Amino acid sequence: MSEFNNQSAGCTSDCSTCTSGCESSGITADSPTVTLTLDDDTEVTCAVLNIFAVNTNEYIALLPLDENGQSATGEVYLYRYLKSDNGDPALDNIEDDDEYMEAANAFNSLMEKLNFEENPLDGIVEGE
Repeated sequence: MSEFNNQSAGCTSDCSTCTSGCESSGITADSPTVTLTLDDDTEVTCAVLNIFAVNTNEYIALLPLDENGQSATGEVYLYRYLKSDNGDPALDNIEDDDEYMEAANAFNSLMEKLNFEENPLDGIVEGE
């Protein structure tokens, strides 16, 4: 389902001279990425925005990137984040609507706490 790597999230220049605006989303040249394989076998590279805990579960927020390493839609994917028995990271779909809303609300609160002056992720995760 996914392949974690530490490749660049798509930046091709020094942030001090870049005009892409990606720094406001938390994506940097050092941001790790995940390659997801969707149900239709389409592969999507996503920047890892954050891994966060809610109650006893951990979740991961992923920002899908286009071929230029930019967010084409601003959509954020939320998954349950797990570690396999041998310690490898793994993702699991959040099937329960209440659990999803709890994770989405926690992610939105996290974004607010990071004090983005102009949060590019506002309204992306429903449930506020």
